[in-house]
Amino acid sequence: MVSQNPEADFRVTYMGEIPSIHLPLRLSVLEAVAFKTTCQQLFEADTIPSEIIIDFSQTTFIDSSGIGALISNMKVARQKGSNLVLRSVNPQVMAVFALTSLDQVLTIEQTPSKPNLRETYHHKDHQLPITHPSVRSWVKRLIDIVGALVGLGITTILFIPIALAITINDPGPIFFGQIRCGWIGKRFRIWKFRSMCVNAEAMKAQIQNQASGAIFKNDNDPRITKVGRFLRKTSLDELPQFWNVLRGEMSLVGTRPPTPDEVDRYEVPQWQRLNVKPGMTGEWQVNGRSSVRDFEDVIRLDLKYQENWSLMYDLKLILKTIAIVFNKNSGAV
Repeated sequence: MVSQNPEADFRVTYMGEIPSIHLPLRLSVLEAVAFKTTCQQLFEADTIPSEIIIDFSQTTFIDSSGIGALISNMKVARQKGSNLVLRSVNPQVMAVFALTSLDQVLTIEQTPSKPNLRETYHHKDHQLPITHPSVRSWVKRLIDIVGALVGLGITTILFIPIALAITINDPGPIFFGQIRCGWIGKRFRIWKFRSMCVNAEAMKAQIQNQASGAIFKNDNDPRITKVGRFLRKTSLDELPQFWNVLRGEMSLVGTRPPTPDEVDRYEVPQWQRLNVKPGMTGEWQVNGRSSVRDFEDVIRLDLKYQENWSLMYDLKLILKTIAIVFNKNSGAV
C-alpha cells in the first residue's frame, strides 16, 4: 500500500500496519517542516502505529532543522507510546548523529550490506555537512585561533584581580560552566567568570522572566553579585570563552549560544540558527544585547548574520564589539 502526502510530498508506504516515511535527498528547513507534519498526521490517526520506520536511504544531507524535526518527532513518538526506527542511514547523516550524540539515543537499524556506521564514522569530520560557508572557512578558523590566543593572554593578565574580587565578594568557584548547544545542536560546556551567587541555577525558577519566547532575562536579577554586575557591564565575565573558541566549540563571531532548555522549545525553523558556530559576539551583541527581549528578535538577528556573513563582515562586527564594550549601556544584565 502506498499513500502520497501532497503537503509534505513525502512517500509513505506500509508493511502491514507499520508505516515507512521515505525521506528526500536533503533534510533542511523546508523538508524538515514537512517531515514533522507527516509524522504528526500519523500520530493523530485513529490508530497510532506502534512503530514508524524512517527511511534514510536517499538522504545524504541533514542540517540543524532536520535534527530539530527528528528530535521533536522522537519526543512525540515516546509520548504516544510509539517508536521511531531509523533505517539505512548513510555515512554523511550518521556523522551528524555521532557529532550530536544522537546515535546514542536513536533507534538505528542498518541493512546487512552497510557496515556498523556507529563505529566507522564516529569522528569523520570530512563527512559532516556544510550547513553554512563559515563552518568550512579555514581563514575564519585561523582568525579564531589567533584571536583566542590573544584573548587568553589578556585573560591570564587579568585573572588574579578578577579571581580575588569574585572570591572576596562571594566565596565560591571562580569559573562558571554551563552546557550550551553549538553547531547543529552539539552540546558543549561554555566557561565564564562567575557573576552570580553559587546556587544561581537552583534559584532560576524563582526569578521572573522579563523576556518573551525561549530566552531568559531579568533587569534586576538578584542572583547577580556586586562584582558580577561589574564583570557583566564590562563583558569581562566572558573572557574565559576564548578557551571555547580555541577548542573550536565557538567562534569569535557567530550566533548566540542557547541553553538546552531553550532549544527544547524551538520550532523546526528556529533550529536554523544552529547552522553556524555560536560566537562570543555577533549581531545580538552589537544591536543592544541587554535590550533584546523578544526571542523572535534574536532569531532575526542570528539569521541576518548568516545571510550577510563574510570575513569582512566578521571583522566589522569584532570592531563594533570592541567599541561597544566601552559603552556603559552595552553590558549584559
